[in-house]
Amino acid sequence: MSTKRNTWQKDAVRHALSESTGFVSAQDLHLVLRNHGSTIGLATVYRALAELAQQQEADSLQSTNGETLFRACDAGHHHHLICTECGKAVEIEAGNIEAWIAQIASQHGFSPTSHTVELFGKCVNCAD
Repeated sequence: MSTKRNTWQKDAVRHALSESTGFVSAQDLHLVLRNHGSTIGLATVYRALAELAQQQEADSLQSTNGETLFRACDAGHHHHLICTECGKAVEIEAGNIEAWIAQIASQHGFSPTSHTVELFGKCVNCAD
């Protein structure tokens, strides 16, 4: 089994992602890095984000316009509340949703192997 190397570029992407308050695109993260003097290329940012997501150090989701967005995350299974205005994301416990998923899958003859739950709305700061 091959292990991905930890490079300065990946460390820079990891750090920039951890400073973000919500989900961000690779292009936005690249711009932040460039504005702080980094010479990192956009393709390298994409690769680093994909590796971080694969290693479960980052969450990813598709925006309504089809763009993949990323956010630093804690390990372990969780879901998100995501503000559609500012992009703020809050990790939430799985709670009863896991039982509901198992029940719905069973009713339809499915054996669930994975799922993603993202709840979209407006945070208290954007709801005005």
